[in-house]
Amino acid sequence: MESKLLSANQGFGPVLRNSRFLFLWVGQIFSQLADKFYLVLMIALIANHYQGENQSISGWVSAIMIANTIPAVLFGSLAGVYVDRWQKKQVLVVTNFCRGILILLLPFLLWFGDRQNINLPVGWLPSFLRRWQTEEHQYFALPLGFAILLVVTFAVSTLTQFFAPAEQSATPLVVRRRNLLAANSLTTLTMMGVLIVGFAIGEPLLSLADSLFPRAGDLGPVLVVASCYLVAGIVLLMLKTGEKQADPDLVHPHVLSDIQDGIRYLQENHRVRNALIQLLILFSIFAALSVLAVSMAAQLPGLKASQFGFLLAFGGLGMAIGALSIGYIGQRFSPTELALWGSLGMGVCLTGLALFDHSLVLTFIAITIMGFFAAMVGVPMQTLMQVETAPEFHGKVFGLENNVNNIALSLPLALAGVAESLFGLTPVLLFLAAAAIAGGILSWYINENSPSVPSHKANGPSSSS
Repeated sequence: MESKLLSANQGFGPVLRNSRFLFLWVGQIFSQLADKFYLVLMIALIANHYQGENQSISGWVSAIMIANTIPAVLFGSLAGVYVDRWQKKQVLVVTNFCRGILILLLPFLLWFGDRQNINLPVGWLPSFLRRWQTEEHQYFALPLGFAILLVVTFAVSTLTQFFAPAEQSATPLVVRRRNLLAANSLTTLTMMGVLIVGFAIGEPLLSLADSLFPRAGDLGPVLVVASCYLVAGIVLLMLKTGEKQADPDLVHPHVLSDIQDGIRYLQENHRVRNALIQLLILFSIFAALSVLAVSMAAQLPGLKASQFGFLLAFGGLGMAIGALSIGYIGQRFSPTELALWGSLGMGVCLTGLALFDHSLVLTFIAITIMGFFAAMVGVPMQTLMQVETAPEFHGKVFGLENNVNNIALSLPLALAGVAESLFGLTPVLLFLAAAAIAGGILSWYINENSPSVPSHKANGPSSSS
């Protein structure tokens, strides 16, 4: 039977007294804030420099989001391989410093590309895709400055692909195994808090910074975003992971061989694989809901389609409450038990959203409770992956997780709106409910009847400092 990760010291106390975890945690907070502020900065730069009069900003923003997503698809697994070969602390520090420096260069780069265009031929496109305004154009004039924003976004996102598996791999290095659930609960709690607060304060904070440097162009907002990344790097410099220096003479196998080893490891370790599958189902449901929320808001009394963010915010609030609760009481149960009840709860809430889709109050309650149950899936399954994955496979597995998650997330984003237009909102929500319940039950059954991999049952770091 799977260990229930019981501890005499339950709750957040042991984790909050762990100075090593606190450095990692604070570094994560500043890095996550920078990620959110960066997207707000991009929207502000587009609105100020590239959005035409009476022109929708959505096309420009979509291009930025695509540039932000492509590295996750291309480099997620590759980054995980190198994270296993390098010291995690070095990856965490370097990626934050590099992202901060890239953003500091933005004002100079935008000045260089000011009022210059790149003429992209579009004659090969069908005529209906070439109709801008009232005439057919043979060239699309892409502002050089916007092309620079795309390149910088691509580079920042590429560095993030290395940061993500490194931070997941670093947590078991600084936290005892029995305290991992509480540590991941805190991480999820702050992630949800940053998601809500970051976007909420991002725009006024960047506007304030802009007003402090009225004659410096975009310097003020750029300094805010870059400073968050640089502060994260400075804090993580003080992190002690206890890692040994890598042997410079060690010959590593080919990268593709390491990726294959990671895939093979997932095939052989049923617990880790099924935890990953449950996380995929969870993220896919929330990705679909981020699209469906627009239609949900449009038909709710007192809300407009443009106010769909309120629905997502209440979901984030529920996840924060769930993560907080799991940190205190979650160690009394096994991760698979928590995930099973979380999946069933999500299914019930999604069914409620489908049946009571015209009640504002019931919708907010259902989304909040669904977020609570979602935390019961996400936190234990991430903890299970950290506990059951051998340390030498952390980077590979978490890199693959990052890679697969981002690929999987793109499908619901693309299909949810189409499915809703073809079948209606209620059938799609019921389908998501069935997927949550079926995935939870199947993963629980497989995990309960699969042996664990015993080769790495160490009790975490030697010190609980």
